[in-house]
Amino acid sequence: MLDLYTAATPNGIKVSIALEELGLEYEVHRIELARKQQKEDWYLALNPNGRIPTIVDRDEGNFVVFESGAILVYLAEKTGRLMPADPKGRSRVMQWLMFQMGGVGPMQGQANVFYRYAPEKIPYAIGRYQRETRRLYEVLERRLREAEFLAGDYSIADIANWSWVKSHDWAGVSIEGLPNLQRWLTAIAERPAIVRGRDIPKREEPSDDEQERARRVSGILA
Repeated sequence: MLDLYTAATPNGIKVSIALEELGLEYEVHRIELARKQQKEDWYLALNPNGRIPTIVDRDEGNFVVFESGAILVYLAEKTGRLMPADPKGRSRVMQWLMFQMGGVGPMQGQANVFYRYAPEKIPYAIGRYQRETRRLYEVLERRLREAEFLAGDYSIADIANWSWVKSHDWAGVSIEGLPNLQRWLTAIAERPAIVRGRDIPKREEPSDDEQERARRVSGILA
């Protein structure tokens, strides 16, 4: 049994999707980002970076893993699924996972902030991050011309990248002219585990005050 501390963000749903794909038993603990629960002492004792998600593996002496990419690798290696065991196959998955962690996530995250949340609209910043996000999408497009999935077979690399790219509209980034990326997005979205995992934690209708707090902070906290 695992404990999952999470919120409804791209990094959060990466892990809930992986858990659903792997059929692992877990208990969800919603972290209220707008209330800064991720900065409270009890949570920082689990995740010193004060971000989501975090897992606690009760079956391994309450072993704690933070950072979404590290969690995906841990779960894949724990189960022997969603990542090959051979060095070359594992490397292909890790390359595309790191592509998301070091590229798509940070760049699209900044596009989100400047396009949606910044109190001052700065055209240079908006354009810079949207263009770089689109460039990264084009890298994915080229890869997906030659392979059905990023590392050949469906893997944690697909889960990680899909969890971000699916919300391209929120960052104001078009996927027009990227047919293979569109095909990949649609195919993954139809997987039953994706359908289950992408809505964890279950969304609750926030109060007016909570909505206002969320508008101010949700783009930069997770």
